[in-house]
Amino acid sequence: MRLAEGIQKHGFRKWYERQLLRSHACMALTFLCGIGVVAAFEGMTRFRDWTDQANNIIAVLICAGIGIWSLRRYLYLLNHAEMVANQAECASCGTYGRLRLVHAPTREGVHVCCAQCDHRWRIDD
Repeated sequence: MRLAEGIQKHGFRKWYERQLLRSHACMALTFLCGIGVVAAFEGMTRFRDWTDQANNIIAVLICAGIGIWSLRRYLYLLNHAEMVANQAECASCGTYGRLRLVHAPTREGVHVCCAQCDHRWRIDD
């Protein structure tokens, strides 16, 4: 979910929480793919016939591909959420995470204002 949509629909704190949950779900998928790769390599040690070996090689490639994709997705989501969270503190009153969307996002970023003191600033998305 985009930052502006998330702030408008759920608020910043819920958006941030959802981003972290999504990123950690990708981390869990990476872990499961690692287990799949190890299991497929274990299956390759027991040579039965060429079709079993081909199936194990395909399983290794699929698990490795999905694992690499999910690891990249995990790192992207986590870094993006942390980058935005570092900008979510009001410079005027010091309130963290209580902000409202001022208007639609622009090329420069998302314009927000503090829910407590109405100070406005831009969050780079």
